[in-house]
Amino acid sequence: MPRAGDDPHGQRLMQAASDIFLGWMTGPAGRHYYWRQLHDMKGSLEVETLSPAGLELYAKACGWTLARGHARSGRRIAIAAYLGVGDRFDQAIADFAAAYANQAEKDFAAVSKAIEQGQIAAESGV
Repeated sequence: MPRAGDDPHGQRLMQAASDIFLGWMTGPAGRHYYWRQLHDMKGSLEVETLSPAGLELYAKACGWTLARGHARSGRRIAIAAYLGVGDRFDQAIADFAAAYANQAEKDFAAVSKAIEQGQIAAESGV
């Protein structure tokens, strides 16, 4: 049986080119199988090595890709109507991102301090 949140129809709509096997099926002995992808061909950048201009370009590309996926969902008009014409949403997202970054820095500092004080053990993964 598909799990909650497993929606191959929505996933197909969101992807420019989805896997032909995307979805779920019932196999031998009545077992349920869920297919998400045939090949893992995902790639990423090491964002910590990007220059500020490169990071901005990367963020714009990610935002464009996400927006394109949502536009393919058929709900683009409803989303646009909900967001309106002002910049309130843009500002809210920017404020959230800044607050999230600040919290991530605080969390990193707290974990680093705990490691230095021997409160938690850590090993280098590099």
